[in-house]
Amino acid sequence: MATHELLKLTAHQVLQGEYNKAILAIGSCEAHGPHLAEGTDTLVSYMLSCRIAERLKGMLVLPPVTVGYSAHYDSFPFTLTLGYDTITQVIYDIIQSVLRNGITRIFLFNGHDGNIAPIEIASRRIKEKYPEARIATLPQWWVTAGDLLPENTFEVWDGLGHAGEGESSIAYHLYPQWCQPELATNIVPDRLPKHIEIKWDFSELTNMAATGDATKATPEKGAMMEKVLLDCVVQAIEELDACDWNYKTTGIEEKSEL
Repeated sequence: MATHELLKLTAHQVLQGEYNKAILAIGSCEAHGPHLAEGTDTLVSYMLSCRIAERLKGMLVLPPVTVGYSAHYDSFPFTLTLGYDTITQVIYDIIQSVLRNGITRIFLFNGHDGNIAPIEIASRRIKEKYPEARIATLPQWWVTAGDLLPENTFEVWDGLGHAGEGESSIAYHLYPQWCQPELATNIVPDRLPKHIEIKWDFSELTNMAATGDATKATPEKGAMMEKVLLDCVVQAIEELDACDWNYKTTGIEEKSEL
């Protein structure tokens, strides 16, 4: 099968590939409990990005961002982090480079909670300077997967958690050779209030660099997660392609009368 990964393409192949859109995986390198690879957020988002590109015409897979904002995890080994301003600028610069190469349709596949705000800020800044840019994103695949799967697919805490049931399941499915399921933990925070967010440092929630119940994770659940996520993103991009990424509300005027 032909690759669409920019890292593996020659300049000639890129030009001949007729790429009209690009996907960028944005991950991290940080502790994921004692049982998952430090690069889990990058591995999951990049592997899924590659599989998305296999199902779509004209999708170029950009090199992943392998280090994000992870200062809230740096109590645990061996967490690497960029500053908020740095990761925001990295995302901005990559998108700007893609635009300069003539591709204006960009999908951001985020793999890490600490990147959500930088992605939002970088994308807004790009739209201010390059209004022709079209940016779509999946900001929290771990939440989306739970929303799309049948109720009760997960056994504990809706599968959530850092290196918890859901994330461990998709890791076991995608790259079992870099996992140690025998070391999986079960730590579910029980003092967080509902409906509001606490801006925690991860060491305030766990002493194992993990939350959720990874002991309930299975590769079969991970395969289900992969399917619903791929179907979701592919369908969304196909719908955008069908309308030439013109998502303006039907019937509105080019300029507001206000």
